[in-house]
Amino acid sequence: MPISPSQGSTAGGTTVTITGTNLAGATAVHFGSKSATITGNTATSVTVVSPSGSGVVPVTVTTPGGTSNPLNFFYVGAPFKSALSTTSGPLAGGNTITVSGTGLSTATAVTFGANAATPTVISDSQITAVVPAGAAAGPVGVSVTTAGGTNNGFSYTYVDSPTVTGFTPASGPPSGGTAVTVTGTSLASTQSVTFGGITAPFTVISDTTVSAVSPPTADGQPGPADIAVTTLAGSATAATPFQYVAGPGI
Repeated sequence: MPISPSQGSTAGGTTVTITGTNLAGATAVHFGSKSATITGNTATSVTVVSPSGSGVVPVTVTTPGGTSNPLNFFYVGAPFKSALSTTSGPLAGGNTITVSGTGLSTATAVTFGANAATPTVISDSQITAVVPAGAAAGPVGVSVTTAGGTNNGFSYTYVDSPTVTGFTPASGPPSGGTAVTVTGTSLASTQSVTFGGITAPFTVISDTTVSAVSPPTADGQPGPADIAVTTLAGSATAATPFQYVAGPGI
């Protein structure tokens, strides 16, 4: 006599189907000492809504012919999330995050705002999920659904792809050290700024401004160098290069 599903929330409310023989006219279904609400019954199945409970309990079906053998039903507590490995990412989604916590082994969905992702269960304390695309840039709530219920409480921020619209000044010496203000959009999550592929120290001023210091050129010689900004959502390169120019000599 199979039971499906064989686990559900400690709060009850799980729709459970019990299949077998001679089940017509079922008068009671017990989960341990508690009665379940019968919602459907045929000669080969009984559908019920589980009562609240905890741990492992025997499930029996009673008909005019007697009481069946017991089957085990496992009550699962609501999940608890303790951390997200990453709390922001590109609006297009596609990046994988790790959710840590407890009671995650039966996870069936991780929801980002209105969009759900199917998780990969690593253990009872860890799952991973590929972030779905977001509807708009900004924060959304993150929830995890398991056999024990749904847990909310975390926020994930979708970030637009960056743009670089300009920079000033336009040039500096090959030895580096020039303070350059880079302007654009969606720069708040900037992770690196490069001049011709060489990493430059930087400070995020706002979502539209980053201050960087030009690094020395690799060979100490003048020439053009593309300025590229990389954020959590991708990279953007200025339309015109920064010019390393030689100093005067007499």
